[in-house]
Amino acid sequence: MSAELPDGTLASHPHSRAHRENWRHDMINLHDNVKLPAVGMTGFETPLTEEEAAIQQSVHRFARDVMRPISQELDRMTAEQVVAPTSPYWTVFSEFAKLDLDPALIAQFPPETAVRIESLIGEELGWGDSGLAVSLGAAGFPLQMAQAVGNKELVEISMGKIGCWIVTQPDKGSDITTLYPKQDGAPGVPFNRGNLLAKVGADEIVINGQCSSWVSNGASAQVALVYMNADYGDGELYDGEGRPHGVAMVMPLDLPGVSRGKPLDKIGQRALPQGEIYFDNVKVPKRFAVALKDDYYGNFASAWSFAGTHMSQVFTGVARAAFEHALAYCHDRKQSGARLIDHQLTRFRLGDMLRRVELARSVARRSLAYARLSPRSHPYATASAKVTVTEEAMKVTSEALQLFGGFGTSREYPIEKLFRDARAALIEDGENNVLTMRLGLLAHRLFDDEGWTQN
Repeated sequence: MSAELPDGTLASHPHSRAHRENWRHDMINLHDNVKLPAVGMTGFETPLTEEEAAIQQSVHRFARDVMRPISQELDRMTAEQVVAPTSPYWTVFSEFAKLDLDPALIAQFPPETAVRIESLIGEELGWGDSGLAVSLGAAGFPLQMAQAVGNKELVEISMGKIGCWIVTQPDKGSDITTLYPKQDGAPGVPFNRGNLLAKVGADEIVINGQCSSWVSNGASAQVALVYMNADYGDGELYDGEGRPHGVAMVMPLDLPGVSRGKPLDKIGQRALPQGEIYFDNVKVPKRFAVALKDDYYGNFASAWSFAGTHMSQVFTGVARAAFEHALAYCHDRKQSGARLIDHQLTRFRLGDMLRRVELARSVARRSLAYARLSPRSHPYATASAKVTVTEEAMKVTSEALQLFGGFGTSREYPIEKLFRDARAALIEDGENNVLTMRLGLLAHRLFDDEGWTQN
């Protein structure tokens, strides 16, 4: 028995035997009795493959046994002590290398599986410590770009080195997220050119200026992926969109003329060494460039879209960590003669936290899949996921601190650190209000330029 579809093909009748056999996943999954649901470290997860489970377990052990104790130690150090030669900060990288999580290895899996593995890794690292997770992510960014453009010399320069991503400058923070200045900027005002400028010659690029103190791994990196405005000597400072021309390059940070300011002292993610880098007439071979004049913004948008997904996975892990600490505490702490968990209001609050963790995970994974699998991704789309996840992480860590009561404010407990770490994320990698404004602009452009939602 079959029915004819509008295109002339035949579809099995919904009650036919063929339909029942071909679409068994549509049937009700019946159980003999009510059992607790299947659940894993990442919540209400569909079954992991053997490889996925093995990777998750190995990263979880690293997060628990290496990241957490070291991050607690680093959190109590000064910013200068964190990057001192004797600091345990450096141990994190040598131990992480032992996991052998080469991106090329993960890429061997089917695309959807590779996305989930990347998500599992990012969440476990964030569960361990967000500052160190961001540091580990930034460390490999120059190498990943060098591999993406196929420059073997830059691969050699970056291999085995701690990297950073230089893009923000003292006078150019959230301005870097402006991709459409004609619509997004002040009318008649030239776009901000910032504090870092490259003069591009025939064979050499000369850099002057400085990056901001917010560069992740700025105080520890040995190699950098750098995005900056550029003068090509042709008198054209801006492109047709009103954006200043730029150049992107991978470069070692031991070149003459490169120096650093003091590491940044901040309230959250203190295990992440951030700091200024200065460039005084630094000469770099032009062959180190990964994107020149016409390719600059496409490369930048691709890099941002790629890197921004890591933030969502990491802060899903932060939200999960806060929830787990609160869940355990509510089983131990007593109030009015009963454990906190025995009060209905506590259960509601924990349920709301768990719901938000699941929401963050779903948004983070969808964003990651879009960035990796879509033929035309966009950083405003992935940045919107970062906004959602970090806002939810902030709500979960805040509620966890509230459940801990006065103990939540004590440095003897982990919640206050998670709270500080999550708060920094609302500004990190793009301030959330600005990113949300950019998403609205993206909706505007899609409606006007492509007729989106008008069908």
